[in-house]
Amino acid sequence: MPEEVLIFTTVFLGIFIEAAPFLLLGTFASGFVEVFISRDDMAKIMPKGILPATLMGGLLGFAFPVCECGVVPLTRRLFRKGLPVSAGIAFLLAAPTINPIALAATYAAYGFGDVLLLRFLLGLSIPMFIGFVFAMGASPIKILLPRSYAASVPAIMGASENFSDIQRMDALNIEQPKPTLGEQLQRATRIASNEFFEMGRYLVLGSILAALMQTYISQEDILSLGNNPFSSVVFMQVLAFVLSVCSTVDAFISLSFVNTFSTGSILGFLVFGPMADIKSTLMYLNVFKRNVVFYIIALAFLSTLLVTVFINLNFNI
Repeated sequence: MPEEVLIFTTVFLGIFIEAAPFLLLGTFASGFVEVFISRDDMAKIMPKGILPATLMGGLLGFAFPVCECGVVPLTRRLFRKGLPVSAGIAFLLAAPTINPIALAATYAAYGFGDVLLLRFLLGLSIPMFIGFVFAMGASPIKILLPRSYAASVPAIMGASENFSDIQRMDALNIEQPKPTLGEQLQRATRIASNEFFEMGRYLVLGSILAALMQTYISQEDILSLGNNPFSSVVFMQVLAFVLSVCSTVDAFISLSFVNTFSTGSILGFLVFGPMADIKSTLMYLNVFKRNVVFYIIALAFLSTLLVTVFINLNFNI
């Protein structure tokens, strides 16, 4: 077997096996949100103002152990339940970085110190900033693809012809018998299964593209960029996008660059990668409009770049 094929197969399986369990976890969370949380519940949970709602959306990421794959279907479901735009975008981008598993992995790799604290701080503040940007005049119906938003629009408005009987009865205010717990669990599992296979194809495609890139990137070229405070950050962010490793293990991957790259560069890798990589971009494109995906990635890239270059130039850490 040619060496390139062996490397490609190993990298592809590594990326896919890392991400698949968290995608499954995210889709199960999405199914349970659909069945057990109503729009009224969401309205009661979320604060009214943009600032507290965005902060809560970002901090929700601390409660859900999902990576950048699993958070996409969950966020789409939360939007359908009435989650404000600013809170949804903050949750989407923050959860992969500040979830308990990712933070525990960062602690295991770096210990309690600058990298762990700054990863949490930047992993929360940058998504909140992007959430504020999207809160200016945006609404879920403006940023989501029609098929992603249709399930939250009443059927009597003609948004979709594919509503279930339960959704049609809800829309027409017809009283319906309360389902048993077993029926609710079955429905949640069915929703999770459908979303796993829907999102899974984008995970497979993204893993293939990332594996191809890793197979043909020269390690010598990587190491030659480590000294410049600006280009090193750019490169580490691009590398994070291309490698597409799960946010729960990226801290261990970044350890191999510690002796060559600055702390700001490492943080660029650890903060930007969970917000945008090849596989998550393909999933975004299945949920959001194309221009929205472009703005999400561009804002995440530039915000992380500015902060981490500032760290490189002003702090000796």
